Amino acid sequence: MAEITVMGTTGLLGIIGYPVEHSLSPAMQNAAIAHLKANYIYLPFPVVPDQLTQALQGLDAIGVRGFNVTIPHKQAVIPLLTSVSDVARTIGAVNTVYREGAGWYGTNTDIVGFLAPLEAYPGWTEGATVVLGHGGAARAVVAGCAQKSCQQVQVVGRNAEKLQQFFASWENSPLQPNLTVHSWDQLPHLLPSARLIVNTTPVGMHPHVQASPLTDEQWLQVSTQCIAYDLIYIPSPTLFLQQAQKRGAIAIDGREMLVQQGAAALERWLQTEAPVTVMRMALNQKLSDR
Repeated sequence: MAEITVMGTTGLLGIIGYPVEHSLSPAMQNAAIAHLKANYIYLPFPVVPDQLTQALQGLDAIGVRGFNVTIPHKQAVIPLLTSVSDVARTIGAVNTVYREGAGWYGTNTDIVGFLAPLEAYPGWTEGATVVLGHGGAARAVVAGCAQKSCQQVQVVGRNAEKLQQFFASWENSPLQPNLTVHSWDQLPHLLPSARLIVNTTPVGMHPHVQASPLTDEQWLQVSTQCIAYDLIYIPSPTLFLQQAQKRGAIAIDGREMLVQQGAAALERWLQTEAPVTVMRMALNQKLSDR
């Protein structure tokens, strides 16, 4: 694999978060940068929450070209930016920041990442999409479904108040999904007609790998033509996706979303096509080394 040569002229890219040492983005992005022979390096920047303003001033002062944003700064960074894209405002979170003139501009590439693996299954928009969870990741999924004019989007959650807030938040959105919200006990009634089921919850994430948001009995209600999409990428596959495969459904994990959202960010910064295959290989290698 090609290596990066750091010089006095090397441009800076990176990711801010806290903690950030676990991030897979540096391995993935630096592999792409080396492949492109671009004069950049991508670094992790740990930023504690109460120092976010100072951190952005520091990144500006040292000439950082752009950076990704991860937990806990995805919402907090918005008022500190010069401008934010409609997509990011709709989701309520920024994951990619780039420099334009003297300002910082924010967007969100999670929609691009979410939709990319689904391009192989063009019929998925014609049935119901069942979204498990109502947090920030669910917002990106619903926004992606709205972009693709999905026939029906059904968000399922356990907190009735937060479900209603989630529903109401789309009222004046530039993206208008055909959205309904449902309590968790209604899930069995939604599963038979689902064309796509997306897990946006942390259920099944390491170290709780023996958990799944659906029971084996509930999977019996799911069509074998359904697509099961888990945004979790550690472990791979999750129990949720193992159950889907056992049922005969199509299984997609969160790795490709991670790669594609990263590729979209890199293309924004460098204004060139990202080497997605190189990024995918670097991510898989990094995960296999763990």
